[in-house]
Amino acid sequence: MFPKISVDSSSDTPIYRQLSSRIKELVQSGKLVKGDRLPATRELAGLLGLNRTTVSAAYELLETEGLIRGHVGRGSFVSTEAGAGLASIVWDDILPASEAATAPPPAHAPDLISFATSRPAEELFPLAAFRQTCEEVLSGPQAAAVLQLGSPAGYAPLREFLLEKARREGVARASDDVIITNGCQQALDLIQRVLVRPGDTVLVEDPVYPGLKNLFPRAGAQLIGAAVGPDGLDIEELERLLARHRARLLIATANFQNPTGATLPVAERLALLRLARAAGAVVVENDIYGELRYEGAPAPPIKQLDQSGDTVLLRSFSKVTFPGLRVGWIIGPRPLVARLAEAKQSCDLHTDQLSQAVLLRFAESGRLEAHRARVVAAGAERLRAVLAACERQLPPGTFFTRPRGGMNLWVRLPEPLDAAELLSRAQREGVAYLPGRYFEISHHHPGALRLSFAGLAPEKIRAGLKILGRIFAGELEQARARVRYEPAPAMV
Repeated sequence: MFPKISVDSSSDTPIYRQLSSRIKELVQSGKLVKGDRLPATRELAGLLGLNRTTVSAAYELLETEGLIRGHVGRGSFVSTEAGAGLASIVWDDILPASEAATAPPPAHAPDLISFATSRPAEELFPLAAFRQTCEEVLSGPQAAAVLQLGSPAGYAPLREFLLEKARREGVARASDDVIITNGCQQALDLIQRVLVRPGDTVLVEDPVYPGLKNLFPRAGAQLIGAAVGPDGLDIEELERLLARHRARLLIATANFQNPTGATLPVAERLALLRLARAAGAVVVENDIYGELRYEGAPAPPIKQLDQSGDTVLLRSFSKVTFPGLRVGWIIGPRPLVARLAEAKQSCDLHTDQLSQAVLLRFAESGRLEAHRARVVAAGAERLRAVLAACERQLPPGTFFTRPRGGMNLWVRLPEPLDAAELLSRAQREGVAYLPGRYFEISHHHPGALRLSFAGLAPEKIRAGLKILGRIFAGELEQARARVRYEPAPAMV
């Protein structure tokens, strides 16, 4: 009989990592020995009440560590003796404790309807056009230079292209420069390396996406969240926070904020600039969703409105084209960009010039704009599908945002429902999402969840929300029934 294992669903440590650690302890203690067969993933998932993909992720981690080995058609077996071949260092004892509420690993079950990942739909990738673009770059006279080490600031022709485009749009000034980054996440990491010191205060939106939430505390910064409503950042709360705290940075997503999908009106953008300037805080505008507007007229970016020219703008190709290429950029004052390039050189010498050259050719050929038009048309259809399904399927009393673009919307379930507690049941029934606790900073969001819709076809969106609606409505009825029939306290 397989030894008893328990996991803690309330822990911030992902369940698959807890399960991997428990099995590793059984091997180290000799309770599992070389050659012992582990239960099939479906069997162990049933025993522990977990999703099969969670068990699969734990097994994959154990296999990469050399503790078990999988054999097609036979199962997974312990591949080491107790204490043999294991690391002599107990890493959990020497690594600092993680305070980040890390999002669970993406599930890969083919039949899972996942609203958990904010990414474009693979079926929309123009692979033929991309192959042609790669061939044009590799057959061109600059192919050898592209494959060589380059500037830490990025591929010069792409930098020139992006800067000129930003100037035509009125976003970049003569005093600005651009640096290419390995996606928006590296852009934020470089900013915290250059601008943030231990003890500094960084103001962000609340809720905010985990990649930003988990980054700045590692630099010793104090992260404070200003509430986000249907129309974006709460300017009145922001004013109170800036008066109370001496903030080094203010990071805002004015267009289709992640996770809420909210967009900040122009008047509030101007107010944000006024408040930040008075407080001496550097404004960092994250605009990676700005080109994914499905309806309505676009508002000018915060950086375009900033007469001082000091706003730092982050953009990326990842949400419109191919996330796997990891090409983003920062537009900001030239002295700052120079320091960011120094920090980047210390991290990775330079970014991948081939990806940058391919994306430059993709843009110059007109293929990027043609692809963006298809992505926007598909995104508009998927947004209509998710809003209609939320309206029809979610229980009365549910609130959800109504974005006009982007990839995400925010749902708040009626009390007393807890989205984190309901996730495991949703996964067992074939649907995944991210609960609000992964996005919260200063405000608690127990009944909230993010639905990322852009990567799902409309029929999948409707099917997934039908399942979620049934689960949420059933749990809500049971919760209210318990309240109705709970005996009143005795009067003494």
